[in-house]
Amino acid sequence: MTAVALMWEARAVQGRGPELLAWARAQELPREPVRRELLRAPDDRVLVITWWEAPGLDAELPELPEPDGELVTRPVHRWRFEAVP
Repeated sequence: MTAVALMWEARAVQGRGPELLAWARAQELPREPVRRELLRAPDDRVLVITWWEAPGLDAELPELPEPDGELVTRPVHRWRFEAVP
């Protein structure tokens, strides 16, 4: 098993960053990650990082969905990272 981090980043419609952050915070996953971090950045961007114990990067893991199209300016960006020693 290895530590896998799933990163989810979205940009809210101008001025709706707090609403996007609240939306991301309220999302429940089918199972709990080892750790979950929420971050915000300028331009109403929200980043969520979930940490999982998994057999590798290709493991099937729960991910946050796309928010309502009226809340964001573009599709969500997603990345997967694997911890290295």
